[in-house]
Formats: sequence, structure tokens, C-alpha cells
Amino acid sequence: MATARGAVQTGPLAYEIREFPRPVIGPDEGLLRVEACGVCGSDVEQYRGHLVRPGMFPLIPGHEPLGVIEEVGERAAERWGVSVGDRVAVEILRPCRACDYCLTGRYMSCPNRDGAYGMTPLSREPALWGGFADYLYLHPWAILHKVSKDLPPEIAVMFNPLGAGVRWAAFLGEVGLGDTVLILGPGQRGLTSVIAARARGAGTIIVTGLAKDEAKLALAREFGADYTINVESEDVVERVREITDGAMADVVLELTPIAAQPVLDAVEAVRHSGRIVLAGLKGGKAVELVTDRLINKGLTVRGAFGVNAEAYIEAIRIIESGRFPLEKMSSGTFELADTEAAIQALADGDAIHTCVCPDPDLAMAGVNASAAEEASHAG
Repeated sequence: MATARGAVQTGPLAYEIREFPRPVIGPDEGLLRVEACGVCGSDVEQYRGHLVRPGMFPLIPGHEPLGVIEEVGERAAERWGVSVGDRVAVEILRPCRACDYCLTGRYMSCPNRDGAYGMTPLSREPALWGGFADYLYLHPWAILHKVSKDLPPEIAVMFNPLGAGVRWAAFLGEVGLGDTVLILGPGQRGLTSVIAARARGAGTIIVTGLAKDEAKLALAREFGADYTINVESEDVVERVREITDGAMADVVLELTPIAAQPVLDAVEAVRHSGRIVLAGLKGGKAVELVTDRLINKGLTVRGAFGVNAEAYIEAIRIIESGRFPLEKMSSGTFELADTEAAIQALADGDAIHTCVCPDPDLAMAGVNASAAEEASHAG
């Protein structure tokens, strides 16, 4: 293919398909043939115009790409440890690998990083900086992780949301054997946090949601949650107190976007000297918080920024293990021309995980697999 298609966001609520020349790959670069790219909640917010920055449009979004190495330069192949034909997951950030932050394992804070996939404008060549495209340009600073080819693309591409669950629950929340974990929010990352907490040996897992989230809460129970709470009919703090016989939660993961009440619930539902991980963005809105409660309870509060390599690696191992029925999180695959539909499906709230598959055959295979799965449950 001499050209590559890309789903270009030209502004809020505006997408169009464009063609781009396929880049010439040098010795330190690579080219990924995209099999699937997951749709993230931030893609929804960007689509709606909530995460707009000056000069960002037009661009190709998509920061959860999975694909096959189509071309790779000699030095890049040696550095990444890959060959043509290998399937890899691509991290969003492109850190310099040379500064103090990178050398001490804090590459997510790299001040020299070369932008991020899915967030680099078309004005920068070779334009193919997002996963909603046939091909993705692999910059010399890109970070790749090998993934088994035995997995369907729509399952393998869940490396990003599961990586978030692993990092937030296992690494930031430090969930350990026997811990009681409260997860506020049953979205895709709430569900993957259930998986991560269960894999780390949590004793009791509690997940909250709205009445409309009943299907997601049911899936949370299937993934390992012991209790679910409907926040519209039950008081979260009192229910946690009842479940734990007054001991409260060891770890609370606050994953609810926009809403402020879950932050307040987190502070009250966690035990003395417990841990809170904040990952639900509030759209810049302030949350009124009595900081004396944090001090007097001796709490550890951590902000969750993205996913790092350690979490991605563990997430990929969990996916490859087949231990959890991740196919039940898949809400459909979409062709490149239907990228807006994939985003809107997630925005509507009923879908759990959607992805864009540029190859129409892969997209149709995913749709058929999802239909077969639903039919088997209906039967």
C-alpha cells in the first residue's frame, strides 16, 4: 500500500477519512500495520471538545494501538528486539530515554519526551501519529511490547485499559493479600481494576455504579467482585461499613469522571492510614475537600497519570493467560470509516470497550465473534 488512510479529527464532533503517503523508514524507525486501536474515555472527551488545546487539530487520534511490524530499520530492530511480522502493543508516550527521569525509571515524567501518540498534529511529518489509521509511524523513542499472535485483536488490544487497572490497583494502590478494595466506577478501567485486584490476592472487592450500570456491575461480579453497590439507592460509606464490619476499605480507587461525590466517599470509606488512588478526571472542576480528614486519618493519596511499562507487561501476561473472560468486555469492533461510531458507542454509556480495526475483515470478524458470544449467552 503506497498510501495509508487515517481517521482525522478536524475539530470537536468532526472526523473525516484522509489518505497519506506511506513514510520511508530509516535505520532507527519502524512502521506498524495497525490491527486494532482501543477507544478510550479521553477519546470521547476529545471528540466532544472537552480536551481541546490550541493548535491540536487536525490530527489522527488513537493512543492504544496494537499491530504487526510492517517495516523496521536495522538499528531499531536490534534496540526494540523485534522483527517484521511481530505483533506489538505501543505505549502512548515517546520519552527521550536519556534524562535523569528516564534513567531512574520515571520516564512518564520525561521533560524531553517527543509528544504522545494520538495527540500529535498532522502538521508534523509523517502525520501517521495516531492509531486510528492503517499504519502508525514508530518513532525511534517509541516503546513497544510483544503480544501473542494467538489472541483475537479485539482482546489483545485491551492491554491499555488492563494496564491501567494493574498500575492503579497493584502498583499505586499497593493491593496485597487479603486487602479490602473499593472501586468507585464500573467502566472499562473499573472492571480491569477488579481483575488486577483479584490477581493480586485481594480479599474483598466492592464496586459501585448507577442503576443503569447493572450489566457492568454484573460483569464486575463475574470478574471477581464480591459486592456491588447501586449508589442511587444505597449510601456508599454506610454500605462499606456494613460489609467490612466497620473496618472500612484498605484501598479505594476513585475512577468516576466528572462527579465530585465519589472523591468525598473515598475519603470516608477508606480506613485509617489507608490508600486512595485518584484517576477520575473532573474536567477541571474543583472538589470541595476537608483536608483535615486526610491528615487526621493519615491517608496516602496518589494521582494516577497514565500507565507505565511495568503495568503493561503484567497486563499483557494476564491477557495471554486466558484466566479472565475478557471477551465479555468487548462491545464491538468498527472499521476505520466508522471511527466516529466507535467513539459514540462508548460515549453512550452502554458499551464497555470498543476498538477500531482498519482492516475490514478483522472488524467483521470481531463483530461476528461478539454476536456469537451474545447468542450463546441468550441461549
